[in-house]
Amino acid sequence: MRDNLLIALYAFLGAAASGLLGAAVLRLVRRRSLTASLTVVAGVGVFAMLAGTMAVAWAMFLSPHDLRVVTTVVAMAAVVSLASALLLGRRVVARSRELTDAARHFGDAGAFSAPAVPATAELDALSRELAATSARLADSRERERALEASRRELVAWISHDLRTPLAGLRAMSEALEDGVAADPARYLRQIRTEVERLDGMVGDLFELSRIHAGTLPLSPSRISLYDLVGDALAGVGPLAREHGVRLVGDGVRPVPVEVDGKEMSRVVANLLVNAIRRTPADGTVAVAARRAPEGVVLSVTDGCGGIPEEDLPRVFDTGWRGTDARTPPAGAGLGLAIVRGIVEAHQGRASVRNIPGGCRFEVTLPAPAS
Repeated sequence: MRDNLLIALYAFLGAAASGLLGAAVLRLVRRRSLTASLTVVAGVGVFAMLAGTMAVAWAMFLSPHDLRVVTTVVAMAAVVSLASALLLGRRVVARSRELTDAARHFGDAGAFSAPAVPATAELDALSRELAATSARLADSRERERALEASRRELVAWISHDLRTPLAGLRAMSEALEDGVAADPARYLRQIRTEVERLDGMVGDLFELSRIHAGTLPLSPSRISLYDLVGDALAGVGPLAREHGVRLVGDGVRPVPVEVDGKEMSRVVANLLVNAIRRTPADGTVAVAARRAPEGVVLSVTDGCGGIPEEDLPRVFDTGWRGTDARTPPAGAGLGLAIVRGIVEAHQGRASVRNIPGGCRFEVTLPAPAS
């Protein structure tokens, strides 16, 4: 029993010394190729056995003949193990280089394509992650291109919308200054109208900038959608009469919501103004509010004739106005973008879909806690 314990002790000490030496070597080659690390790991296993055997032989637990036999076996195992480690390391390194080359392509705004040759489970998992990252980057680049196009379109529309009233203001102010205005009072009223229009445009831009910056201040309180919609309908009544559009709010239920009353009033007003301007004379704009499993749904239905399916995803984009036939003379394409921004700030969502004869805008808000 005592001899067995001594053999185990000497073998452990010899193997432990080999393991510590291998750990030191691994630390030295940690920045080298994976082939070197695999060779060291394989060598540690073989030389640990050899060191344990030599330690036992040194303590004279083995005969010279047995020592030669064991040493020969261990030496052959070392040669085979080191050769296998070198081959395996070269194969893994080759696969990792192929993966590096593939990753370099999608880093240069290309698409990632995983190497066709099978690799280890870890490299295969890395390939899948890189493929998923490549897909997300492609989507992000596409969104960035769409946003950039939307920004350019917005700048073009804003420049146009600012140039026209400013030119009119300059002409009227010069006429008043030169004393050639036939009806100064009418000119002053027109100047005030144009100034109010410009003030509204600047207000929309400021609101949109706060939304995009995530600094829109909200003061939620529990209010009824019935009162909110009623106030909005009263506010857009003159515009509806001017366009010959009939407003219908019979479908509004007294549903409570937890929202910022001022900002949500702007949402409803923007939706109603958008619907009125795009509904032909003698048409109808209907407002409804109801509870739904996903929350509280407010809808505005117009008679615009529908939106082309390819344009539906862009309706809430900043600066988007649609085709020329559906573009009103006023507005900078900010109203619906503001609607989406305010609704999303309330953890809700805004959507649009076509219905027979027109389209329906829906705002879904979280149901208030009981």
